[in-house]
Amino acid sequence: MTAPLHEDRRGGAGTPLREEPQGTSGPPLRGRSGAPQLDTQQGIRRRNLSRVMYAVAAHGPLSRAAVASRIGLTRAAVSTLVDELIRSGHLDELGPERPGRVGRPGSALAMSARGPVGIGAEVGVDHLTACAVDLRGEVRVRAVRRASNRGRSPGPVLEELTALVRKVSAEAREAGMSPAGLAVAVPGLVSRDSRTVVRAPNLGWHDIDLAPLLPAELPLTVDNEANFGALAELWLGEDTPEDFLHVSAEIGVGAALVVDGRLLRGTRGFAGELGHVPIWPEGPACPCGGRGCLEQYAGQEAVLRAVGLEEREDRVELLAECADAGDETVRRALSDAGTAMGIALTGAVNLLDPRAVVLGGALSRLAPWLLPSLERELAGRTAGRACRVTASVLGPDGPLLGAAHSVARAVLDDPVGAVGAGAGGG
Repeated sequence: MTAPLHEDRRGGAGTPLREEPQGTSGPPLRGRSGAPQLDTQQGIRRRNLSRVMYAVAAHGPLSRAAVASRIGLTRAAVSTLVDELIRSGHLDELGPERPGRVGRPGSALAMSARGPVGIGAEVGVDHLTACAVDLRGEVRVRAVRRASNRGRSPGPVLEELTALVRKVSAEAREAGMSPAGLAVAVPGLVSRDSRTVVRAPNLGWHDIDLAPLLPAELPLTVDNEANFGALAELWLGEDTPEDFLHVSAEIGVGAALVVDGRLLRGTRGFAGELGHVPIWPEGPACPCGGRGCLEQYAGQEAVLRAVGLEEREDRVELLAECADAGDETVRRALSDAGTAMGIALTGAVNLLDPRAVVLGGALSRLAPWLLPSLERELAGRTAGRACRVTASVLGPDGPLLGAAHSVARAVLDDPVGAVGAGAGGG
């Protein structure tokens, strides 16, 4: 699944990227220079480089004159900025603009296919993945390792992830691209320093600083998989509004709230733990230490237990196939899971008033059997609030894509910082 960076969804389908962005919605890349200070000449230059990048990403291929017109700078100023971005490998000059324009044709500018790339990686309970996304938003390299990581020590798991990341990075470099940074999605709570996993119950990890265990050669950020999934939905989803609640479920159940096109993280960065909202106070024990949590009713393992199936790699597809074939036991279990999710979401919808709820990850595949009971529960408990519930088109790739795109978009936000971090030449 790929989508171009210029298809920004912050204002709905087809809305172009903002040409004067207010910073990224993702966590900062550690090791990169900070945001440009706009009250200095260097800061203004860096901001203008970003404006050129966003204009070409949103509307390219464009001539230098067209870029100047869009961002309100002189042609001479834009030409200087463009020359720098071409030298650094961020932009390509394609030759004369397409025909049909009045006047002398100028050379068309486009995002480089051989420049900086964002490296994204994901630690899942049953998989490790890594990919490289270029400035056009295309996935250029991808690697996957299927294995259970539950209960494993972080060291060996992250050693294997490092091998995947280095494999992807090496293939990207062989194709003429330069990794600009690494963003890692994990199924757990991540501290505000964007590197420490405070708690990942389904992995059995607590207070693990990932930075010393991951490739030191790349600027790093770590975030919760639900947050990266929400960012992917914001940037790449279909008709995604600026205000929505993103819910995903692999082994556990997570959520992320986007308000005005930005993630709402909470004081400690722990917002979105929907899976540990209690559905029934005296319910079954949860690995988090609580009882009756949503995960114990709507997580994949809970559904598998309800239908008497063993844990297996293709569990989501198996459940979908059984439900599609009319298996009433599976359909009833999924309907019950939808009811539990509706109960948990009731409080969030009443409190936060999102415009939409988006089901991502495995939930998107199972949505046909979850949605009827979920929507029925919401409708009966939310006092007539209009809240659209939809299934993501990104599927289980959402967190990985969100991680990689967060790095690529950080390059658009600050091309100079990306060059300083080793992305691009010159």
